[in-house]
Amino acid sequence: MKLRRLEEKELVEAIRREFQEPKAGLALGIGDDAAVLRFQGKKLVITKDLLLEDVHFSTQYHPPRLLGRKSLNVNLSDLAAMGARPLYALLGLGLPSRTETRWIAKFFEGFKSASKNFGVGLIGGDTTRASKVTVSVTLLGEGKNVIKRNGAKPGHHLFVSGTLGEAREGLLLVKKKHNLGENKYVDRMLRAFLDPEAQVELGRDLARLKLASAMIDISDGLSVDLVRLGEESGYGAEIHMEMLPVSPELRALQRRAYDFALNGGEDYQLLFSVAPEKVKILSRLKKKHAVTCIGKIIQTKGFYVIDRHGRRQRLLPQAWQHF
Repeated sequence: MKLRRLEEKELVEAIRREFQEPKAGLALGIGDDAAVLRFQGKKLVITKDLLLEDVHFSTQYHPPRLLGRKSLNVNLSDLAAMGARPLYALLGLGLPSRTETRWIAKFFEGFKSASKNFGVGLIGGDTTRASKVTVSVTLLGEGKNVIKRNGAKPGHHLFVSGTLGEAREGLLLVKKKHNLGENKYVDRMLRAFLDPEAQVELGRDLARLKLASAMIDISDGLSVDLVRLGEESGYGAEIHMEMLPVSPELRALQRRAYDFALNGGEDYQLLFSVAPEKVKILSRLKKKHAVTCIGKIIQTKGFYVIDRHGRRQRLLPQAWQHF
């Protein structure tokens, strides 16, 4: 089978099978948002992300400063999904020979601004010449109560942070040559795509209070990442379409706003499950974090969407695929 016909899920599962033998000090390996190692009585949380020109971004529309910020923030989102505190980063950077020094300076300006937001230290990496811009970030953090994907149980409520679908609308707008500064509606969509914010503080609060039974970051789209969380836990889920958090700005710009919320990628919000007896405690966090209940975990392994008429339909994941 050729790579173009191989889905990311199948590739990850194949790699997971090949490297599943236990290793000393490994608390959590392939299959979650990050790996977890036990080291000197602590849990080190490690993740890696790759951004490729003309696959994840285009230098024609992505300002280098915002690309620098996004390069780190997409990794921070993985640590947020584990409830971990970010510490250090390694940066691999491949650049074409045509790249201007001003572009490089702006990229690092953005990377540094994102690192300062969360106290991340850049401690090394590598640079090389490449045919297209290639960014590879490895992020290290620590967490006491690490949250995995596999702890959800039937009856647990499903929550998401923030609002969904705006990054997908932002991508459409940049392709139509819209720019930041046009108006508040366009700016919100463009920011969601070009400069996403990782929900690190929410993730840490959920871990500190032991509220989330399972969690994943929404990078490839809610419909895809919901299935991933459910399958790792061994159960299904049902969500209500009209309960998905959609901003007034997105509804004003996009008639398919709720479809974008369900199937749009690169939201970098958190999807997590909470046991019924802990929902009241979670409500105390709503003064600090925007979280919305969208459904629940169910006993069967199927995944369903309930529409505005109360009709229950099987969920068909339709979000971002890397291959």
